[in-house]
Amino acid sequence: MVRGMSSASQDPGSALGETTHFGFRTVAAAAKAGLVREVFDSVADRYDVMNDLMSFGVHRVWKNAMLDVLNPRPGLTYLDVAGGTGDIAFRIRERVAKKGGKARIVVADINTEMLRVGRDRAIDKGIAADLEWLCLDAQSVPLPDRSVDVYTIAFGLRNVTDIRRALAEARRVLKPGGRFLCLEFSKVVLPVLDRAYDAYSFTVLPFLGRTVAHNAEAYRYLAESIRKMPPQDELAAWMADAGFANVDYRN
Repeated sequence: MVRGMSSASQDPGSALGETTHFGFRTVAAAAKAGLVREVFDSVADRYDVMNDLMSFGVHRVWKNAMLDVLNPRPGLTYLDVAGGTGDIAFRIRERVAKKGGKARIVVADINTEMLRVGRDRAIDKGIAADLEWLCLDAQSVPLPDRSVDVYTIAFGLRNVTDIRRALAEARRVLKPGGRFLCLEFSKVVLPVLDRAYDAYSFTVLPFLGRTVAHNAEAYRYLAESIRKMPPQDELAAWMADAGFANVDYRN
């Protein structure tokens, strides 16, 4: 998990290149968002079940740890990007409600199918009226400057075509002193665990994808996309370049 605090505004200073990576493939930069959208269109209805199976339920522990760090409070505006199925937003709402208040919580995702799943879940829980739903690209957020108190993104940053541009957008929409929290897979720091994790990622994940989500390629892409994420120190440096202060990370 990486986190930072909004500071002085800076120019994004980066533009989309002609090509980028889609997992281990090189693709046109303009094509990546559509390819990512196809992946999540195909797995949206089984996405949360797959998260439980792939992580043996540990993703719930990670998300709760993120919320412990965030410690949501009433009266703030929360933007959860790449949060279509609502997992983070629901947790924010629950913790705010336990403190006897309300907050503005915006669930944002580039994928309409993921948003549909999240809205359906919210309706089933009877909390749909407490949340806003917004289809957007993290590289171009249709919100005013300095309008958000907290920006969260869980397991979504690696799917963005230009991560630096997304970080600059996060910085732009955050109020001075606002907080950015990113929960993401990155480089395994234990030498034995990294080999086991590689073996698991490229054998078990595609198998689960094929048998449960009926799409082995989607979960092969997800495993590959993790390997293309910058290591923790580099991502923290990118955040500092985007104008964030007090940047740190927790493995």
